[in-house]
Amino acid sequence: MTWSLRKRCWVTNARYLSILEEIKNKGGKLDSDEPDDKVLIIDGLNTFIRCFSAIPTLNDDGAHVGGIVGFLRSIGYAIRTIRPTRTVIVFDGKGGSNRRKKLFPEYKAGRKMSERLNRAYDFNDKEDEHQSMKMQLTRVIDYLDYLPLTTITIENIEADDTMAYVTKQVMKTSKIVLMSTDKDFLQLVNSRVSVWSPTKKKLYDAPKVLEDYGIPSHNFAVYRAIDGDKSDNIGGVRGWGLKTIQKKLPLLLEDKILNIDDIINEDEKLKESEELLKRNYMLMQLDEVDISTSAKTKILDKIREPINRLNKMQFQKRFIEDRLFATLPNMESWLVQCFAKLNQMAEKTHGKKEKV
Repeated sequence: MTWSLRKRCWVTNARYLSILEEIKNKGGKLDSDEPDDKVLIIDGLNTFIRCFSAIPTLNDDGAHVGGIVGFLRSIGYAIRTIRPTRTVIVFDGKGGSNRRKKLFPEYKAGRKMSERLNRAYDFNDKEDEHQSMKMQLTRVIDYLDYLPLTTITIENIEADDTMAYVTKQVMKTSKIVLMSTDKDFLQLVNSRVSVWSPTKKKLYDAPKVLEDYGIPSHNFAVYRAIDGDKSDNIGGVRGWGLKTIQKKLPLLLEDKILNIDDIINEDEKLKESEELLKRNYMLMQLDEVDISTSAKTKILDKIREPINRLNKMQFQKRFIEDRLFATLPNMESWLVQCFAKLNQMAEKTHGKKEKV
């Protein structure tokens, strides 16, 4: 091994250990005895799109597989770092954004994928790119069927609503780590709930949210309503960015949990924007999600189902079909490192134990 390679390995290992130590300090025990003790809930589509957009990986046949490989690596890294007793991956259901589009027809309108696919692979055109994306996402979901995970997709429900409902109403006593780059999840952070940012490699607990944004997590939804969200085409109050909000609304720093009515009269500009603020809050708040009773029942049923066992044979079959040998070397070792503990926990939900 060359000196430069040894140095890179040392730096990577040191960074991983520092993250691990931070999680130990914030989250208590790394290992628990019951499947629902420490749950990692992953925003599936958010993770896939980020990987598909940013990772140029090609398989042995020269086909673009960045979405597949990037997704598997990303969830594997999070699992090794967080060390959950259970992992739940949530995808948007078909028609999931319809409820928000009724509130705001321009919701997510014109949303574009990150234009970073000009690195090592060029699609013929947008349709070629779209078909590759669709194929890889379908394949990712296929791979997940053979890992010791719970996958949830509920028709007409967006992933953030499902994740929030599971966090606040279903697994009310579990230690929860939410994985997403969507800042809206930071409003759910408290002594029991944290957010793992896969791009920043940061675990956001309440002090970290306050440190990075200057806004406490319990009032983060109000801040987001004022600031808006360009990625979802949700405009905020003009001229009111983070610094202005911090300066003009010091009451957001108080322990009291605020809503839009509490801040409307604090400034003339906010009064003029009352309708926009209330609309934004309804679009972005996750404290009380607006989903049907039947959807809640389906989510609860999925959580109560026995967790899939690890099926190495079927996973490896697809791995060979997709010719991922060079992109994810030492696949069997990777499966054990990432999923052995989760598989032991999954076995408990089936009432018996088997070796990985």
